[in-house]
Amino acid sequence: MNGALVLFSGGQDSTTCLAWALERFERVETVGFAYGQRHAVELDVRPRILGRFRREMIHWTPRLGPDHMLDLGVLKQIGGTALTDDQAIEMGAAGLPNTFVPGRNVLFFTAAAALAYRRGLKHLVGGMCETDYSGYPDCRDDTLKALQATLNLGMETRFVVDTPLMWLDKAETFALAERLGGPALLDLVVEETHTCYQGDRAQRHEWGYGCAACPACDLRARGWAKFTAAR
Repeated sequence: MNGALVLFSGGQDSTTCLAWALERFERVETVGFAYGQRHAVELDVRPRILGRFRREMIHWTPRLGPDHMLDLGVLKQIGGTALTDDQAIEMGAAGLPNTFVPGRNVLFFTAAAALAYRRGLKHLVGGMCETDYSGYPDCRDDTLKALQATLNLGMETRFVVDTPLMWLDKAETFALAERLGGPALLDLVVEETHTCYQGDRAQRHEWGYGCAACPACDLRARGWAKFTAAR
């Protein structure tokens, strides 16, 4: 129970978390979730990213274990969000953007914990952040601390929920990737990862691919601008 399972979507944050975990743990596995997301292109970039890690980050290659994919299509069945249904991205009545998928991270970590239990992995690593985010309540530090306690009680074990990006903004996340893996990892993050809620891989910007209009692209673009200005 000394290894780590990284919740790996194929985005900037989870890719940086993968590098963070590989730097710390002798055994690291990854898990992705198919839940009917409109930006399912993120599932297509995952194997490319993992392939580049194995080929180019050879000091970490021995530590990188199997990748897993879990079907959580129940989130699509529930629907009602701009990430699972064909609707415009806008603010909802509760003050949250309609890209908020209720219960998504709670379900992700629950499924990941069940997998980690079977795989003998102690650490659950996620890219949630409370500093530079869209206000999702299931990204908050308090939520994930409570969830860690619940998972440990419910499975009679001692999981650790690690959120290395919790107090970093997007600029600091770019900087962390560069610090962990140098120019090679920074290039991988820009060229391969996908964050855009619209699933747009047609437009290439200095910060990567995306529509440049959705909240995820806005956060990434502003983070890149701040990161490059500080170098």
